[in-house]
Amino acid sequence: MTDRAAEKPVTPAALGYRWPAEWEPHAATWLSWPRNPETWPGHFEPVPGEFAQLVRTIARFEPVNILAGGEAVMRQARELVGDLANVTLHDIETNDAWCRDHGPTFLSSPPRRGGASATASRATLPPALIDWEYNAWGGKYPPFDKDNQVPRKIAALQGRRVSSPGIILEGGAIEGNGEGVLLTTESCLLNPNRNPNLSREQMEKFLRDYLGVKDIWWLKGGEIVGDDTDGHIDQIARFVGPRTIVVSVCDDPSDENYEPTQQNLAELKELCSRRTPCAVAADGKRSGPTTEYEIVPLPLPSAKYVDDQRLPAGYANFIFVNGGLIVPTYGDPADRIAIDTLQRLLPDRRVVGAPSLHLVWGLGSFHCLSQQEPLP
Repeated sequence: MTDRAAEKPVTPAALGYRWPAEWEPHAATWLSWPRNPETWPGHFEPVPGEFAQLVRTIARFEPVNILAGGEAVMRQARELVGDLANVTLHDIETNDAWCRDHGPTFLSSPPRRGGASATASRATLPPALIDWEYNAWGGKYPPFDKDNQVPRKIAALQGRRVSSPGIILEGGAIEGNGEGVLLTTESCLLNPNRNPNLSREQMEKFLRDYLGVKDIWWLKGGEIVGDDTDGHIDQIARFVGPRTIVVSVCDDPSDENYEPTQQNLAELKELCSRRTPCAVAADGKRSGPTTEYEIVPLPLPSAKYVDDQRLPAGYANFIFVNGGLIVPTYGDPADRIAIDTLQRLLPDRRVVGAPSLHLVWGLGSFHCLSQQEPLP
């Protein structure tokens, strides 16, 4: 007789894998070299140089792996960042540069607790990643066939176990605290242009089975103006600690970002208050350790435009690196406010800004462009 139970795929959560928080130690950051002028229509020329500045900033903190397949792309990458000892270029082609969304989700083994036998059993878990399907944010920007192959190519390069849920999901759509809480938006993750046949309950099961999360927080999706992802959470709100969330907020009632960002802030307050008392720290200052969730507003810069199109410029698209945090900047007075707020929240890290005014014309910034690989 066939054991039907044995035919069911064993999920990463069942095997003991976990989805680590982004502030946990990294082995490297992965990027995909910008190669598609249509992503930055009419203004592509300065993009590789600004991208190279990001690479150099990350490389000050940790190794960088860059997908730079194809002769012309590889040549440009070598010219701009090939002199950096901390950078490795890989001959893997992509359609576009958004590694957060077409790249893999890397998994870790559980933290080592208990005696020698527990440590030994956990050490047997091989390196692993999740290969989500990718369709360029609901089929908006074909082709995306090469992007969709990226996770398996990285797995082959590193000899990683691959888990394939068979559903479409972008890395920028999910945000975790490393302790079982996942933050996302209904407008993106439940959008019929991704997985039209999945219910909310079915999506939650995939998230629990493959990421090992326990508590899923849904925002409705107050999108930042100019965002074309249907409400990626990494433009809206981010964890900077297990119980600390920063959220993009506009305080100007005349700005078109005012209502959606105030909606997001109100929804976050309500979500947090269901679990514990919730504090809102307007300036990022803390009075001491707390067990309650803390929400810290991050200002948005003044409106930025290219060719009459408003850009989704914001500071929540920062990236964690070993010992640091890199924040996109736009030559705006709010740059300093955002950096200082994040530095107060993360006193043990070096918070630095890097220019993103050209990159954000592609409608994304540093977090959208990167994917962290945790230490084994």
